[in-house]
Amino acid sequence: MIILLILLIFYTVLLLLISSGFIYIESHKYHSEHIVNNYRPETLVIMPVRGIDYSLEKNLISVKNQEYENFKFLCVVDSEEEEALKVIKKLDIEYITSSYKCDKCSGKVRAISTAIQLYNNYEVYLLADSDIEVKKNWILNMVMPLNQEDAGLSTTFPYFYPKNGFWAQIKEIWGFVGMGLMESKLTRFGWGGSLAFKHELISDSLEFFSEHVSDDTALTKICKQKGKKIYYVDSAQPDINSPDTFKVFAEWANRQTALSISASPKVYYYGLLFYGAYLFLFFSAILMGVFYNPLYFLFLIPAVMYIYNMVRRLKHIKPVNILGSIILPFIYMTNLIVAKRMKKITWRGNTYDIEDKNLL
Repeated sequence: MIILLILLIFYTVLLLLISSGFIYIESHKYHSEHIVNNYRPETLVIMPVRGIDYSLEKNLISVKNQEYENFKFLCVVDSEEEEALKVIKKLDIEYITSSYKCDKCSGKVRAISTAIQLYNNYEVYLLADSDIEVKKNWILNMVMPLNQEDAGLSTTFPYFYPKNGFWAQIKEIWGFVGMGLMESKLTRFGWGGSLAFKHELISDSLEFFSEHVSDDTALTKICKQKGKKIYYVDSAQPDINSPDTFKVFAEWANRQTALSISASPKVYYYGLLFYGAYLFLFFSAILMGVFYNPLYFLFLIPAVMYIYNMVRRLKHIKPVNILGSIILPFIYMTNLIVAKRMKKITWRGNTYDIEDKNLL
């Protein structure tokens, strides 16, 4: 009986400690690092394009019509047979075809390397995925942090705007996990969908960069190797219009998690610790509250705070969003476990072997 009492006390103290930690985290959220200055460098916006993204024309127009005078917008395609070229030509956007010689790189890395090699006189390069829709001051907000002496990369993370069905709504909530990773300096990484850097960062590292599958991971490595800082620019957040089905969402979420882990192994351990502790506390509160003492339901307070902070990020609130916030920890734990075991990823129609971590 005494042993059971000691175990109960130990168990309750453990729940108190975990609960206190979550309450502290959820009540001390990120403060913006938005930087304003007069830095207006000549900037090359590089957009690798493969296939017809949802709302592609709208996305291209949003980049083309930036309120920033000192920039050039360049699309890069694999060949003249690229189906997206009809949209690119319609909008009179300049483009080139990939030609950089690299054996194990991804199509995106080859495209970026080609553009940097051919246009090596720009002070700043800004990478953009073809599925993002940006606001008119996107370039300005992305380049201003690069005027800081310690700056290596400036990056942001998208808002996944649901366009169709339940899993598109879940993806909207899932994106808040990425925002949370970006907001913490411990887990921050360069996101290649919107990523800016000075020419000097890559001028002596283009060959190293071109040996990788993931552009974000390679640039994050280069940035850290040079002792530079990654600035998170929430003011430059783009939208990604998402009509995801379950299959599309699951493949995307597992791939993104695998690439995030490769960019920063801390993501995996931080995720396991955070969501493992969250689920342990969540189930303990329910089971102990039902079968032992209702006071244990108080340990659900961190979960309520977590769900509230997730919902607060939403641009619109529907019942499915609240449901998504409740089940997200289960989904993300699954993503972590699956991603850690992944040997290959499928990306833009190509399959890449990711067992060789040097390629990521």
